[in-house]
Amino acid sequence: MLIGVVTIQGDFTEHMNMLQRLNVQTKGIRLPEDLEGVDGVIIPGGESTTLGIVGTRYGLFDALRERIEEGLPVFGTCAGAIVLAKTILESDQPRIGVLDIVVNRNAYGRQKDSFEADIYVPKLGELPVRGVFIRAPVIESVGEGVEVLAELDGKPVFVQQGNVIATTFHPELTDDSRIHRYFLQLCQG
Repeated sequence: MLIGVVTIQGDFTEHMNMLQRLNVQTKGIRLPEDLEGVDGVIIPGGESTTLGIVGTRYGLFDALRERIEEGLPVFGTCAGAIVLAKTILESDQPRIGVLDIVVNRNAYGRQKDSFEADIYVPKLGELPVRGVFIRAPVIESVGEGVEVLAELDGKPVFVQQGNVIATTFHPELTDDSRIHRYFLQLCQG
């Protein structure tokens, strides 16, 4: 299995390290042609505006949208969730727009307002996942085809729509690989 990780900007190294610990081959993705041969793609956290501008300028977002609509599994964390969203409140920034959610960028506050919390994900067992929220977006609402896999304070923090999953937190910043393994199962069909 080969998983592509978007390496335009953000914490892509942490995702690659997590995948390597799971004995999964990784490949950096910056250009449309980099998508060749990948079984899934991770869009990491970082700065969603920069990600959107650069991803659009190089044609990566159009190519990703097309591949996702054809069934390529994708996993977005934090900024990755923002650029996957169909609707970003008070923003016209470039996005892939394949996930039927409404997000509010940086809704938890500034960098100093970052926090960690236990997140219960029933599909992953009884033990909670540690959620690291850094300038995290809030998912304000989800469309009809979106399954909420976990919530925090009544707001979705982990969602899935078909072959697309997204978290508003950073599972790659912990030693818990369950969410990445869940994504890899999606990539295996």
